[in-house]
Amino acid sequence: MHIGEMLITIIYFLVILGVMVLVHEFGHFAAAKLFGVRVEAFSIGMGKRLFGYVHNGTDYKVCALPIGGYVKMTGETEMDMIQTAPSESIEPNSPDGALHSGRPGEDSGNFNAKPRWQRMVIALAGPIANFILAIFVFTIVAHFHHETIEYLQDRGELDYVVANSAAAKTGIQVGDQIVRFDGITNPTWQDVMMFSGLKAGQTLPFSYIHNGHRVDTKLPINYTGKPEDFGPEDVSMVLGLVPRPQEGPVVINDLPDSTTPAARAGLQKGDKIMAIDGHSFHGTEATSAYLNDVDGRAVMLTIDRKGETLRVPITPRLTPGPNGTQAYKLGFGVIAPPVVTTKQPMNVAIKTGWKDFTKNSTLVFDVLSGMFKRQVSVRNLSGPVGIAQQVGMAREMGTWTVLSLAAAISLNLGIFNLLPMPILDGGMILFLVIESIIRRDVNAQLKERIYQAAFVCIILFAMFVIFNDITKLSIFSHKG
Repeated sequence: MHIGEMLITIIYFLVILGVMVLVHEFGHFAAAKLFGVRVEAFSIGMGKRLFGYVHNGTDYKVCALPIGGYVKMTGETEMDMIQTAPSESIEPNSPDGALHSGRPGEDSGNFNAKPRWQRMVIALAGPIANFILAIFVFTIVAHFHHETIEYLQDRGELDYVVANSAAAKTGIQVGDQIVRFDGITNPTWQDVMMFSGLKAGQTLPFSYIHNGHRVDTKLPINYTGKPEDFGPEDVSMVLGLVPRPQEGPVVINDLPDSTTPAARAGLQKGDKIMAIDGHSFHGTEATSAYLNDVDGRAVMLTIDRKGETLRVPITPRLTPGPNGTQAYKLGFGVIAPPVVTTKQPMNVAIKTGWKDFTKNSTLVFDVLSGMFKRQVSVRNLSGPVGIAQQVGMAREMGTWTVLSLAAAISLNLGIFNLLPMPILDGGMILFLVIESIIRRDVNAQLKERIYQAAFVCIILFAMFVIFNDITKLSIFSHKG
């Protein structure tokens, strides 16, 4: 990457991060103002104050380090709590008394003088603001620039048929042409996907041409999810039909981890996978299905590397997937298949925006759960360097891709801040819930020690993630 492009990427990254932080902190700010909490500072960035202005007692400022931001409310810090927190007043006969800690003698603008439920709302407001922004951006992208995978508009051309699947039992093979699916003649993959979702659990009429002869049979749709959730991946996972996504071979575009089978075997960015055990595939759905069908045994790749043909033996690795599933993978990213762009009506775009939001949310929780269960490597985490690199790749793909990535970053920021860890919003909410249950404040000195330990852990974690990002960069540069 040239220095000029690197600077532009850094600017994009800082702008995106600044907007995400601004929205997050504005959520806290708005909720605090709603409940009458005095806001002393609204800061974008950390460290030394560069410029700003003071209005109604609030210092709106921009600071030197563009790595976050904060809203400073009177009484919010743990030291303020130690100095100003008297014993709380609770009405024991009140049904929701545990959620109240009104202190009549305190400054009414003090954060800790407010009832606990109000403090919880203030803590939740930041992540909720990030979630609202993510849904809004996903919706705008769907309305003005909704990308649909191009092959979904084509007639059903097969790249692979999963062994022992519902489709395989009909006798269909690669090279055969689907000519009827339910009541649709010459269906597109979009038709197959839509009617499979709508008629889940049913057995549909299914016809194809094999060696010039038409075969009329039936295909069971063994799907139990919501019709609208039936996506392109379900065509292969549920039906066993793997569409051909493009004319050319699979091209490696990313080697995210030096420990993957692909990296260990010496594969490089730009390599074209011409065949696996002599079978030609055109997408990762087909390659993954084949690796699972051979139960993860070693396979032979035929690689085209800048015009040179190489044969590379490789053994796939069992890798956690969504919803607790596992599949054999080689561990590389590819250039996405071609897409077509449409403009969705706003009512449809809102549904698409919500679907993209929930899908990305589920992915985040799957990764977090996988790390907790030691099924996903912590090396998959990205910090500022890794995110900046993703922003650079998104910038090369266009503004709409940058916006989609920004929405995902906003979503991740909201979820991260809800983790039940002290100094994060989720940690504050956890303490407030505990105090509501025990109907008194947690000892202030104990809470301060917990916050200090959590701060050290966060710093160490940040250092690890940044080191992880830099290690990945060195891997990329070594691989060329």
